[in-house]
Amino acid sequence: MPTLQQTYAETVPELSVPHQAEAPPSPQLTWLNEELATELGYDPEWLRGPEGLALLTGQVPDTTAQVYAGHQFGQPNPQLGDGRAVLLGDILDPNGRRFDLHLKGAGRTPFARAGDGKAPLGPMLREAVIGESLHALGIPTTRALAVVSTGERIRPRQGITPEPGAMLTRVASSHLRVGTFEYAAWHLGPDVLRPLADHAIDRHHPEARDAENPYLDLLRCVAEAQARLIAPWMLVGFVHGVMNTDNMTISGQGIDYGPCAFLDEHRARAVFSSIDQQGRYAYGNQPGIALWNLSRFAETLLPVIAPDEPEAGIEAATAVLQGYEPAYLDAWTRGMAAKLGVPESPGPGAAAGTSTDAASDADAASDSAGVHLAAVRALGEDLLALLEAQAVDHTRFFRALTGGTARELFADPAPFEQWDRRRADLGGSSPRDDVNPVYIPRNVHLDAALRGAHLGDLSGVEEMMEAVRSPFHARAHLEHLAGPGEGGDVFLTYCGT
Repeated sequence: MPTLQQTYAETVPELSVPHQAEAPPSPQLTWLNEELATELGYDPEWLRGPEGLALLTGQVPDTTAQVYAGHQFGQPNPQLGDGRAVLLGDILDPNGRRFDLHLKGAGRTPFARAGDGKAPLGPMLREAVIGESLHALGIPTTRALAVVSTGERIRPRQGITPEPGAMLTRVASSHLRVGTFEYAAWHLGPDVLRPLADHAIDRHHPEARDAENPYLDLLRCVAEAQARLIAPWMLVGFVHGVMNTDNMTISGQGIDYGPCAFLDEHRARAVFSSIDQQGRYAYGNQPGIALWNLSRFAETLLPVIAPDEPEAGIEAATAVLQGYEPAYLDAWTRGMAAKLGVPESPGPGAAAGTSTDAASDADAASDSAGVHLAAVRALGEDLLALLEAQAVDHTRFFRALTGGTARELFADPAPFEQWDRRRADLGGSSPRDDVNPVYIPRNVHLDAALRGAHLGDLSGVEEMMEAVRSPFHARAHLEHLAGPGEGGDVFLTYCGT
């Protein structure tokens, strides 16, 4: 079995404290991710046994709770941290890749503030479902290894009826966040910030080590990783819900799936979080919020980017941040091209010239490709405006485009037909079957499954897992999960995780 280590606590001991999870009164394994367990090098049967259950409830030595800070809804909070979680440790999988094992619902820690440190079963299963869905869609994400019922009834997060308690074991490339760097910069200074940045480089972005300024290049790497994360979020209609800086990882994985949801009808202003009253983290705001968060990350790095020349450091960091938008737009446009069945580059002969100069021909081809991608981007943006204007379901439209039935979704098909002629002019055809999903965790259906789990019936969650883990393959017995259900567009989620 993999050996737990504490490389993070050993490298930057100032950013965590030793802490062990509370022992649950009557733990039972509710759900085990056997596929992930095997990938990590764990025997699923061992995890079901007493030693495995001890691991999945935090009853192992040398666990820690991490401290971090963050901007929450734009406002700085000087100390946050693992209020109800412990870092079990990090492991090496059979391929030599390092992962964190992190336990949520572990009871109060020194960073708990007013909370009881407990977690309800429903939100833990929600995080498991969302993580598996995003993983199956090819989007960088943390994943759940297991959900364990604790055998206790805990203070309700909604309503007045006590809820069943649970623990979730999360697997992540690491739990380094923008908020981790904010805590180090605000409270501890360069003597801690520098080894923290070195740890992030070594663990996630080793290519930065050979750069002229490794810490500036770390900013570039994180910005590009976030562009590659947010673009597919937007393409599949995913709304994270709480993009605070403590929820942005340095690795580029999505994390903390509490008030999150997927679009039904396409709406740029869609908000599904009960606490986002101003719509700061609405669906259409996510790319800009990512840049805002990256700017806060850049501020933390300034003391190590250019310790003796702060103005030069600001100028260099600003130049790096200016690369985020082009990186995001490139990732979004190429992803949209695939969803629309349009080639990423113009067809043969589109850039052909009469010159015998190879360099001139190469420049012409590059210019032609740029014009083509710009046309694809405009095509995609105009499509989303059309979907919103006619209240068309985001996921169903793209899947119908794959099946050739998209026209039927429009009350007034004439604007779509005009748009589709533009798509054909760009070489558009039926998209590949493995690009546009049939199944996402639809808000209404997932909520119903979690209510069933709350009452002891896991069949709905198991059915949802079956659908989202193979999202591109339609199955007759799961047809009811392919549509939005009733009431999805007024659906709200809560900070249960």
